[in-house]
Amino acid sequence: MDTQTAIDTFLEAPAFAVAGASRNREKYGNKVLRCYLQNDRRAIPINPCCSEVEDQTCYPSLEAIPEKIKSLSVITPPSVTEQIVDKAIEMGVENAWMQPGAESALAISKAEAAGINVIAGGPCVLVVLGYHEE
Repeated sequence: MDTQTAIDTFLEAPAFAVAGASRNREKYGNKVLRCYLQNDRRAIPINPCCSEVEDQTCYPSLEAIPEKIKSLSVITPPSVTEQIVDKAIEMGVENAWMQPGAESALAISKAEAAGINVIAGGPCVLVVLGYHEE
């Protein structure tokens, strides 16, 4: 699947889990979450240290989200990305977008082997959706 088709497939989801969401507005985990919200898309933050990010209920882990997640944005260090991908495979996530800096060759190969549509090593969701500072 080419990159644009992979992105289009990812963006068809009704909601987007954001692993690595942050309360700090300078961090990309916050900017990605806000980018979804700016584009009128439902975003679900994941961070074990927060209960709320940008007025959205924040969950400590992927498995704590009370609904099936189709698309997952990952903004975490590569070693954490690998753990998140393992959970994503277990949870039946269909799409994973590893933001620049979050990629791990192991995570990418595991996700692809499990049939997950993976976007990595390419564009950032902030550029694709058109993020702007508020």
